[in-house]
Amino acid sequence: MKELTKAEEQIMHRLWQMDNATVRQIIDQLPEPAPAYNTVSTIVRILERKGFVDHIAEGKGHVYFTIISKQEYTRKFMKRFISNYFENSFKNLVSFFAKNDKMDLNEFDDLVAEVRKELENNKNKRQ
Repeated sequence: MKELTKAEEQIMHRLWQMDNATVRQIIDQLPEPAPAYNTVSTIVRILERKGFVDHIAEGKGHVYFTIISKQEYTRKFMKRFISNYFENSFKNLVSFFAKNDKMDLNEFDDLVAEVRKELENNKNKRQ
């Protein structure tokens, strides 16, 4: 899966929120100053070529919808991110934030508890 540019990501976030939309509806959800119609239309067509969105014809226009979920993109993006910057180690990622953002012990305990809960849920699903 290809990585999104900043502009593509902005459009995808709007589409993930709206489920489906026309170019005009996407523009209406963007912060001011909103980009030109042709700019958003071009970005949406690029997203379609990349396999992130598809469309259905509606009247003279198109309604676009995502075919890659936000969760799926996030999972693949983070996997690549951790691989590229943290030697494919979740431990290195957590350690980085603990050192650089001064993560406190309560936050760390909450994180450990949440990870344990997810690992247990995944283990139970496989059984």
